[in-house]
This record gives sequence, structure tokens and C-alpha cells, in this order.
Amino acid sequence: MNSVTTGIAQKIGGWFAKPTEAAVAAEQAALRSDRFRLEREADWKRLEAVLKRMEAGRTRGVSDEDLLALPALYRTAASSLSIARETSLDAALVAYLEALTQRAWFLVYGPRASLWSWFRGFVGGGWSASVRGLGIDLLIALALMIAGTAVGWLLVASNPDWYYSLVPGGFADERVPGASREVLHGTLFGNQDQNGMSVFAAGLFSNNAQVSIMCFALGFAFGLPTMLLLVHNTALLGAMLWLYHGQGLLLDFVGWLAIHGTTELFAILLAGAAGIHIGRAMAFPGTMSVMDAAAAAGRRAAQVMTGVVLMLIVAALLEGFGRQLIDSTPSRLTVGSFMLVLWTGYFFAFRRDAR
Repeated sequence: MNSVTTGIAQKIGGWFAKPTEAAVAAEQAALRSDRFRLEREADWKRLEAVLKRMEAGRTRGVSDEDLLALPALYRTAASSLSIARETSLDAALVAYLEALTQRAWFLVYGPRASLWSWFRGFVGGGWSASVRGLGIDLLIALALMIAGTAVGWLLVASNPDWYYSLVPGGFADERVPGASREVLHGTLFGNQDQNGMSVFAAGLFSNNAQVSIMCFALGFAFGLPTMLLLVHNTALLGAMLWLYHGQGLLLDFVGWLAIHGTTELFAILLAGAAGIHIGRAMAFPGTMSVMDAAAAAGRRAAQVMTGVVLMLIVAALLEGFGRQLIDSTPSRLTVGSFMLVLWTGYFFAFRRDAR
């Protein structure tokens, strides 16, 4: 009887005993979580309602006040998530806030336009505006290309052995000093179906594509390697112009090259100007830091280089089809001149601003 009474007394006493430390901690955490949620839940719910409407494409149904408050609501949710993680609040609340802030981030900072909208803005004024923004760098690159062509011509004119140093072996084949007029004429006309011409054309395109990329990439070395590369690459052109001039085929060679060359050389010009633009910004940053100046110039130059890739693709198409279909110098010059006028007009006469 005494043992039974003792057990009942212990059980009743346990009801009124002090709770354990674990129970106290759990109760305090629940209270903190509830208080935390009550203080901020209204903003979370408001943000979630705005997100649901915008994600469903019903942006017009969102009030002006909610649209203006969207960035502040996002920052509130992000701050709440940070606090919830640091204070180890319940996992369900943390997961909810993570999902909410992720959805809000895409609406506040995510891309605003589709790929097609970006492309329309790019070709509708963004690219040409970036090219015009290079300004003096275009003139510097053009002057270097003209100088390189002149240097190549003068070097091989003074000593034909320079030709083998300037023109890679893959480009030379039959095009070497001392070649007869008939041989050189045969490389320009009537051999569209021959593999040798295709290999030469592919090699020339590959070389110009590499030069374009390197001109841009080396701009971070204050533009000096870019300048040297422009001179060296156009020295190759000057050497070949000299070779065909010696046999009275200069105009025919210019026509052969013009079909795709006006586009390719224009692309090299833009790539060189983009590299020089970055190098000049780093060498003369003005009131900005070197890194900030390089970043600002790099954004414009990168947009120009995106267009350079498109130009090289167009040049490849002209080279692949135009060379097969057109076999007369006047027609080749017409196509090349048209492309030159087209690019020049687009970059410097087309002034529409892209949004």
C-alpha cells in the first residue's frame, strides 16, 4: 500500500516539476519562430501574391504600389532568410523563404527579354552603336592594317625571300615568286571545283578567324600585341598583292578576294579596334580605376565581337557559295563592293538606338 501511494505521489509530483533543459530550448525556439513569422509574414504573403500574378502573366493586375514595393519586399524576404539560417529556425520556414527569394530574384534581377528580343535589339542598333563607340580605335586599327599591307609589299619588293617568311606554306602552294602568269591566273579562274582552292579558302578563313579572336583577346596587354598582329596579318596580304601585281593580275586578285574579303577584313578591323579599345582604356583610365575602365571597355568590345562572329559566318557563306558561282572579276568586285557599302552603311549611317 505504501509503494502504491509513493508511485502515485511521484507521478503527480512530476506534473509540477521543472521541465528539462531540452524541453525549455524547444519551447523557446518555437516561440522565437512564431514571433519571427508574425512580425514578417504579412510582407512575405504580399510578395508571394505579387509573384503569383507576375509568373502567371497577369502583370497588369498588379497595382503600381506593389510593383514599386517589389524590390523592397524581395530584400525583406532575403534578410528574413539570412536571419532564419543564422538563428536556426525551423527547417520548414527556411525552405519556404529560400523558395520565395529565389522566385523573387528572377523577377527583380533576372533577364527581361527573350533571346529573339535581345537579337532584334542587337542588330537593330545595339551592335552599330557599340562599333561607333570605338571611335578613334577604329582609325588606329585601319591605319595599322594599311601600314601592314604597305610593309608587306615593300619587303617582298626589296627582297622576294621575305615572301616565304610572310606567307605561310599552306597559302603559298603555286603562289610563289617566279610563278608564271598562266599559273597565277589558273589559281583565280576556272577551278571552283578543285579541292586545292577549297583548302586554300578554308585555310584563309581559319587564319582570319584566329586573327580576329587573338586581336580581341590580346587587347588586355595594353593593346600592343593587337597592333603587332594587325600589321603582321596584313603584311601577308601585301605580299600576295605584290605577287599578283608582278604578273598584271592585281585587279583580278582583288576581285577574287573581294567576294568574302571585304567582310572578313572588316571583321578583323572591328576585332582589332575592340582589342585596342580595351588596351587604351587600361593605359589611360582617366578618373576611373584601371579595372573599372577595362570592364567598361570590355562590355562594349564584347558586343562588337559578338557581331564579328556573325560577320565571319557571313564571310564563310560568301566564300563557300560566291566562289563557286561567280567566276568573273567585274561580278566579284560588284559583290565585294556591295558588301563593303552594306557594312559601312549599317555601322555608320544606321543610327537607330536599340532599347
